[in-house]
Amino acid sequence: MNWPPLQADQLANTRNALHSYAQVLGDWLKASRPRRKHWWHASLRPSLRGLTTGVIAGPVPFELELNLADNLLEARTASGAVVSEPLAGQAPRDLAVTINLFLTDAGMDTRDAPAISSAETFEYSPGQANAMGAAFGAVAAALADFRAEIPEETSPIQLWPHHFDLAMLWLPGEKISGQDPADEEYSDKQMNFGFVLGDQTIAEPYFYVTAYPTPEGLAEISLPGGAQWRSEGFTGAVLPYADLLQHDDPRAELLKLWRALLDAGRERMLSAALAPPP
Repeated sequence: MNWPPLQADQLANTRNALHSYAQVLGDWLKASRPRRKHWWHASLRPSLRGLTTGVIAGPVPFELELNLADNLLEARTASGAVVSEPLAGQAPRDLAVTINLFLTDAGMDTRDAPAISSAETFEYSPGQANAMGAAFGAVAAALADFRAEIPEETSPIQLWPHHFDLAMLWLPGEKISGQDPADEEYSDKQMNFGFVLGDQTIAEPYFYVTAYPTPEGLAEISLPGGAQWRSEGFTGAVLPYADLLQHDDPRAELLKLWRALLDAGRERMLSAALAPPP
């Protein structure tokens, strides 16, 4: 897979536009799908061209996609209706209107459609969107390989509209003592392996790995590939995307980091590992 260079000082405006567009699609998911644990019903999935809702079932089955290769919002229904809207930095409200009109024409009752009020517009670079889409694709492919190695439960590989990060959870199946077991957000032991194009915490694109609850001693292990531990804003391991690209084989280096942290998490988080020998 291609690992394109990403310049933090050049991608911010286009990233913010795509973030707002992803939220439009995410609102449709929350409105149209039954809840799944850890909010998996409300996340987007990587596609060949960008990011997709996947099929949203209902009286009019449909799919929404941010095609980052061709800079298009694409909507399609099971009956074959299709609409394409160029992505050009327009307000998310404009895209929401396009989707609502399309689905109404396709026979769907959109009176309870998500309300999108933001009229903010953005500077938008098609080239930057292409590069971000290619980066998401490379990271998703690496996550798929990593996920295939893990015997315990893992989440889908998913793009979170609220933070615009591509991530996967490891869920070993143990609950946290003292937490309501019905509230999986707070009761499930978990590790999160993710990638974000920059945010308010770190301006440049970066990889992160976090554990919940953070086990004693995890942040003391040595990290490969130039990754470092961070405690400001969140506690976790961080590797800047630009640093990963300095390696001859970015995928191999990234997998090495994820494997080392997963092994350390298993050793420190699971009851069997924590129990004293008989």
